[in-house]
Amino acid sequence: MDKMRMESVDVSARNIEKIEKIFPECITETVDENGKLKKAINFELLRQTLLGEAIEGEEAYELSWVGKKSAIIDANSPIRKTLRPYPNESVDWYTTENLYIEGDNLEVLKLLQESYLGKIKLVYIDPPYNTGNNILYKNDYSVSQDEYDEEIGMDEDGNYLFTNTESNGRFHSDWLSMMYSRIKVAKNLMADDGFFAIAIDHNELFNLGEICDEIFGFSNRIGIISVVHKPEGRNQAKYIGPSNEFMLLYIKDDRKARIRKVALDDEQVALFDMRDENGAYRLKNFIRLADGKYATREAKPDFWYPIWAAKDLSKVSVDELADAVPVYPITETGVERTWKTTKETCADRIAAGDILAQKESSKIYIYEKLREDQVIKTHWINKKYHGFHFGTKILDDLLGVKTFDFPKSLYLMHDIIKLFTEKDDIILDFFSGSATSAHAIMQLNSEDMGERKFILAQIPASCDSKSAAYKAGYHNICEIGKERIRRAGRKIKDENPLTTQDLDTGFRVFKVADSNMNDVYYSPAEYSQDLLSMLESNVKSDRNDLDLLFGCLLEWGLPLSLPYSLELIEGCTVHNYNDGDLIACFDENVPDSVIKEIAKKQPLRAVFRDSSFADSPSKINVGEMFKLLAPDTRVKVI
Repeated sequence: MDKMRMESVDVSARNIEKIEKIFPECITETVDENGKLKKAINFELLRQTLLGEAIEGEEAYELSWVGKKSAIIDANSPIRKTLRPYPNESVDWYTTENLYIEGDNLEVLKLLQESYLGKIKLVYIDPPYNTGNNILYKNDYSVSQDEYDEEIGMDEDGNYLFTNTESNGRFHSDWLSMMYSRIKVAKNLMADDGFFAIAIDHNELFNLGEICDEIFGFSNRIGIISVVHKPEGRNQAKYIGPSNEFMLLYIKDDRKARIRKVALDDEQVALFDMRDENGAYRLKNFIRLADGKYATREAKPDFWYPIWAAKDLSKVSVDELADAVPVYPITETGVERTWKTTKETCADRIAAGDILAQKESSKIYIYEKLREDQVIKTHWINKKYHGFHFGTKILDDLLGVKTFDFPKSLYLMHDIIKLFTEKDDIILDFFSGSATSAHAIMQLNSEDMGERKFILAQIPASCDSKSAAYKAGYHNICEIGKERIRRAGRKIKDENPLTTQDLDTGFRVFKVADSNMNDVYYSPAEYSQDLLSMLESNVKSDRNDLDLLFGCLLEWGLPLSLPYSLELIEGCTVHNYNDGDLIACFDENVPDSVIKEIAKKQPLRAVFRDSSFADSPSKINVGEMFKLLAPDTRVKVI
């Protein structure tokens, strides 16, 4: 019977397994710090197998900074942490599929690695911009000043060993290390057709682009969008007042990702006053009138050809038709221009029903149908994206007090989610701040009857004791975010009572905590038998069954949002998660009759405590009982 690890997944070990599947001959063994054998990679053999050329020396095209190697190691290292459930702080605990998690987001991402691997359709983050404020996310990769000086090449007398060092390099290095490890871990959670969107200002735009290009691959960068969020500009700027910020967009796999067309606003939609079986459209002349001399017959001969129109206008074709007339791209003034596409592309559009002919007076014109959606542009200027009116003011009005500086526009988040998700997708925001993303998801679900789910993570940074938010009772950012979700959910339902009866406006609250297990659980060999017998339990005294249940879910890779129930069998508490995905009993000295009843249910997984069994023979008997009654059930102990 296997013992549960009760720690996050070892990403390095997972990467070795991936390489083993492709190049098994490159896997060897080594000894870990406990003297146990573990798999390792023979890198020299791997280089030979790949037949590539190693990069020699120190010259290579890459972004490097002090602490990068430590950030990579930190991203891959397992942690002995858990997520503790808090039903009393949640909304609709038993039915909701949304999650709100408090804690360092790197730890949150690591803990979710098994349960949400490859399941997130959209990761959106609005991280702290590197403007000189303290970073809340300090990890073990933070180096001392002496280590920093040594790495950048400074000797003990303060002299630089290399030239062209940045005067304040550590300022950028700390921020880059913080971002690199988190983005690297978050990528694992993305679905193959998933998207990653990051809001950023000009300070670290280019550095952030470099690290994301490295993590996702440059070919998977699909754009940098400029969002005008403060059209009047920042007056306190020294030289130029920024009126916009940026959004970096990446995809996990460009062969699988599909991007929706951008939706138009009500004023633009009104222009699309015609409709066919493919939806609303408007007509536009198919002659290319722009581009000046570059859209002439001489400049683009491949775009000059006749389109044949039947005399009754019932049909058009790029091939000659009987009882039809040829139409050429000639303007009213007699200038020979071009059509907007080549002959081959035009034929495809005709087949799709998007090219037609109309007669005006005695002349035939060729028109294209423009649909009410458009390709995403790189410059977003809609007024509804302005931060103050549609971010700050919406939040202040909702909570009745100023609580948060510079929240994102609700409608900006709404449109991002609409563009990159389908109705049943999961969205992850691990710098969730005031929870604008959760508000937008609920709003969008109320509009299109969607069932999108959110996972929000936020470190509980304290509010200034002199702030209006603190005086209103919000002592940290998480309290603001949770209350916003509560109030926004109620408001959406109150405003749309007929269409939101089944709308999920709840969320389960979890908080990052130290492991549920005492130290003896991880290193029993370090304890004598006499000492082991004196220890009452390997589970910490302040932990309950619900803590243990959700800790097991994390390791076994089950979502944290599914329904569960509990029942008493002969006085023992039995937890049934998602109708048999996992059944657990954490009582001590569980009778064989209870274990037999659990086995009869044939769950996919079963978990017990070591102390559930009186002795080793009893544990062996449990294994045999499951082999007989539920041979496909995987049984583990903690």
